[in-house]
Amino acid sequence: MRHNLSPIAGLSLLAAATLCAADRRVHFLPQLQPGQTITYLIRFQSDKTVKTESKVIAPMVPNTAQIDAHGLLRVEILGVQQTSTMPAIHARGQFLTLDAGGWIKGPNDKKLNGEQRVDPEGKTIEFTISPDGSVSEVKGLDSLFPEQQQAWQQWVARFALAWALPPNGMKSGEKWKSEQAEQSSTPIAGLQWARDSIYVRDEPCQASQLSRMGDVSPASGPSDTCAVLLTTAKLKQNSSSKDATPEDFKLHELRTTGTARGTNEIITYVSLKSGLVVRATEETTQFMDVVVAKTDGSNRVHFNVDAKSHAQVLLVTETPLNQP
Repeated sequence: MRHNLSPIAGLSLLAAATLCAADRRVHFLPQLQPGQTITYLIRFQSDKTVKTESKVIAPMVPNTAQIDAHGLLRVEILGVQQTSTMPAIHARGQFLTLDAGGWIKGPNDKKLNGEQRVDPEGKTIEFTISPDGSVSEVKGLDSLFPEQQQAWQQWVARFALAWALPPNGMKSGEKWKSEQAEQSSTPIAGLQWARDSIYVRDEPCQASQLSRMGDVSPASGPSDTCAVLLTTAKLKQNSSSKDATPEDFKLHELRTTGTARGTNEIITYVSLKSGLVVRATEETTQFMDVVVAKTDGSNRVHFNVDAKSHAQVLLVTETPLNQP
């Protein structure tokens, strides 16, 4: 006997199916194989202003600096070691040349002998992403140009996102919290980023292709679906403003006082098919008001640091280097 569902019953079944789909937990570990290569376009801009009040020379005070760099990073997966928790990834990265040395550049770059500065042939960086998400066994980073080092650090932080996510997977709309110590060396001890994250929704997404002129456009081929993850963070200071001295400053018989604050926002698109980060953007602001002095109170240096940065990472499937 054939039964026809009433409109109300049909809607109820549809709602149940939708809820089941929304309740599905997703794991975002990238599906990587030894010998696999992936390419990312990295853009990084930063502007750091330092105002100093001092009657002495203070070598440990940060310098005013501006960086406006971009580059293509090709990563070869050398090994994947499965563990009971997360896999360990061993990889090698190299910045690529493009159109007469347009691999990466900053505003202070100058032409040498009529040619743009380029990355020496064969210079690479090897590294391991451990099961706990930390980056270890890094070799070759110090041999790269400063702009390359910044670009690689931005890329690996975004690429290793999956290792920092809840291990039991996530579902759309789920929120989670995490904390991470400030990675760079600062005159303020005990700085910690308190992060709030949310799996916002799923959206259509597409990897990118790069023209010989450096223009970015969606890659050819079928579109993908990405999970959109949003992370906002605030910089907390766990040390006292009256004595914020880090251990490395104590070794130089220095004492610091002052405060630091900052905000950070990261939007990441992760492919539900491959687990690869398809694109990510990061906006960061930081401010410090610090006094550095000898432990006896002499040679005082007062400085303010105001820093802003913007970073973008794009998965590139087609580049002029891949074209005949």
